[in-house]
Amino acid sequence: MKKFLAIILSLAMMLSLVSFTAFAEDIESIIQQAEQMTNEELYKKAIEESNGQILYGIGNSSRGKTAGASFVEKLKSIDPNYTGTIEWSQPKNNSIFTTLNADIKSAQHIYSMTLIQDGNQIQSKMVNTGNLLNFIPLDWKNAEGVDVEGAGNPLTLQTLNKVFMVNNTDGTAINNAWEFVAEGSAPLFMGVNSELVGKNFLYMLTHEKYANYMKAAFDALSDDQKAYFQPIVDEVSADADALGLTAENAAYSLAWIKLWCEQYTEDTDDGPICATLVSKSAAGQSGLLVYSKLRSIEESAESSVNNVVISAYQDDYVGIGGYGYRHYLQVVKTAPLPWTACAFISYMVTEKEGFAAWGKDMGGYSPNPAVMQDHSQDGFVDGVDTFPAKNDRGYEWWVAEDGGQLVIEDPEYCSMVSFDLGDWIDMIVGNK
Repeated sequence: MKKFLAIILSLAMMLSLVSFTAFAEDIESIIQQAEQMTNEELYKKAIEESNGQILYGIGNSSRGKTAGASFVEKLKSIDPNYTGTIEWSQPKNNSIFTTLNADIKSAQHIYSMTLIQDGNQIQSKMVNTGNLLNFIPLDWKNAEGVDVEGAGNPLTLQTLNKVFMVNNTDGTAINNAWEFVAEGSAPLFMGVNSELVGKNFLYMLTHEKYANYMKAAFDALSDDQKAYFQPIVDEVSADADALGLTAENAAYSLAWIKLWCEQYTEDTDDGPICATLVSKSAAGQSGLLVYSKLRSIEESAESSVNNVVISAYQDDYVGIGGYGYRHYLQVVKTAPLPWTACAFISYMVTEKEGFAAWGKDMGGYSPNPAVMQDHSQDGFVDGVDTFPAKNDRGYEWWVAEDGGQLVIEDPEYCSMVSFDLGDWIDMIVGNK
């Protein structure tokens, strides 16, 4: 009897696996077809598939709910009888990966698409495993100015920047990225394990491109400053080899990372960090935080956007100005409504109304110029440049070598170096 039950159980598992594999292959086939369709064709397929049903989406940004409502209105404008809806959820504390994996393994699948961040975990847990599938919309690929190779795998909804800011009400000036890790410096930061995109930033610093930026900034330091930092560079040189880092100047990045992790002042969220940094009482303090948080500051005698400067905007500033992490759009491989998922994704990356929920603020950049809003004068009030720090110079400036030198997340690179480098960073943080 035990052998019989074991055989039955084994057969059931095999049938389940075959069914699960076939399900995923069906979704992949639909994506391949969808990638050859215009938005108009996709919207019709979505109406056919999801009329009277609910598409469940999950993401790191609550604004997916706003975009979902706009998408439903778009479909209703095509077919007034359309009654489909979108339900959006935003898990807390990095639980989105656990939630998605549980849904994929379950017998009753819920989620069809996701808007997700943290390139390292996306690559290792979702892309490499095939749990999330990439969809590149035809209208997005054909849009003028879109960098398909740079933003297409995984498909990028937007790049958000976290930038170095300094409260200079006491005359404090920081002119080089290395000064943020000078003796006595304690920049405000969310912490490498409280929001993991911050850890990805440190991983990316060891990439050859950004390690070269760090070396160039080091070379621009005064002799006294070099004399302080050089022993730390020498100290971690052996670690660069042990960690398998191939960049010629990786030791300079490791030295900066070591000092940063030893000295930053951790806070729970970028909102409180921003509120602290713009206050008069924070004179001389610095921080690395989401640029768009400045939009929420209420001007008062104590707090003002004008109490801070964006480091990279200073004419004499040298080195990286911050980092850029991304929100990626993916189809779940067990999606109950794959056509609708593809149509919704295409809507967000090809139409202004679709991207509007994110495009309304500075510091968030779509790879599709056609849906971007201009934030170069967000600091103007009645035609007067009142808050210069809010005048966004735009994505192209931020990523340029002669501009903001923004460190951009690369999921494959983060995934490749994170295993050993992550432990190395954790040991430093743990010894603070």
